[in-house]
Amino acid sequence: MEAIITIVGFLGAGKTTLLKHIVSNVIAHKWQPFIVLNDYENANLDAVQFTENLDPKWVRALTGSCICCSGIDQLRNYVNRIPERPNGITLIEANGTSDACALMEFLGVGLEARFLPPIQISVVDVKQWQKRAQHNDLEINQVQVSSLIVLTHLENTTENRQKQVISELEALNPFAKITTINGIDIEKLPELNPSKYKAKKLDHSKAHWSSCSVDLPVLPDESCIYNICKALPKSILRVKGCTKIGTDDGYTYFESTPSGDVFVRPFNGVPISGSKLLTIGPGSAPYVLKEAIESSLNFIK
Repeated sequence: MEAIITIVGFLGAGKTTLLKHIVSNVIAHKWQPFIVLNDYENANLDAVQFTENLDPKWVRALTGSCICCSGIDQLRNYVNRIPERPNGITLIEANGTSDACALMEFLGVGLEARFLPPIQISVVDVKQWQKRAQHNDLEINQVQVSSLIVLTHLENTTENRQKQVISELEALNPFAKITTINGIDIEKLPELNPSKYKAKKLDHSKAHWSSCSVDLPVLPDESCIYNICKALPKSILRVKGCTKIGTDDGYTYFESTPSGDVFVRPFNGVPISGSKLLTIGPGSAPYVLKEAIESSLNFIK
C-alpha cells in the first residue's frame, strides 16, 4: 500500500525545504514519489523546482483552492488518479494557512483502498513560534494532529528558547515525535501512524486570507527585489516572485518570509505562468503590488 504524507506549517516555516529534503532522500532509497503542491496563487512556481529530479508528470500543482476545505475534492481526485507504481509514496504540501486538523479529517475520506491512511508532518519555525499575534491559533492548529513535528530555523536561537518551544509542542501534541530535518529517518516515514490526538476546533475563518498576483517585468538589478518587498505593507506575510534580472538569460526566484527575511536564488527552468509577483496576507491587492513594483523601478532611476 502507498503512504500519503501531508506537510503543513505556517507561512515561511520551511515546508518546501523539508519537501525537497524528503524527495531527494526517497529517490535515493529507490522510492517513486508523487508530489502535490497547494498554494493560493501560483503553486506552479514551486512545482517547477522539483522537475530537476522528477519527471514533470509526477508533480501536480493545485492553485487557488484551499485543500482543507474548498479544494479537498480536487485533491482527492488528484490522489486517486495517481498511477500505481512500485515503491510509490505521495507527498502533499499544503498552503501555509491551511486548517491542518480539518485537512486530516476530510482527506482520508474517499481515497482508494490502495492508499494507507494519511499522516501529517508539521514544520515549526523555532524562532517565530507563537510570535504570530492574531495568527497564533492557526499555528497551534497546525501541530495538533501531526505524527511528526520538524523544527526549523534553529540558528541564532538559544538553547532555552529551543527547550521552551519543544515543551509547548509536547503539551499541545504529546503523541508526536519532534525532530529536525537532519534527524528524520526517511526509511521509517511510511511507518508513521496517523495521530489519534483530539484537537481543538479552529475558527475556520482564520485559515483564509487574501492573496493576489500580478505580472512582473524584467528588473534592472537584484536590488529591485529587496525594494519591492520593503515597499509592501507589513500586513502581507508572504511574498513570492519570479522574473528575469537585467540581461540574464535565466529566471530568478525570490521570496520573503513573515519575519521579513528575503531569499533570492536561480529558478529552475521557465515559469509556466510567466514572470509573476504574488503575495499572501491582509492588504494583498493588485494595485498594491503594482505600486510596489513601480516604486522599486523609480528608486533605480
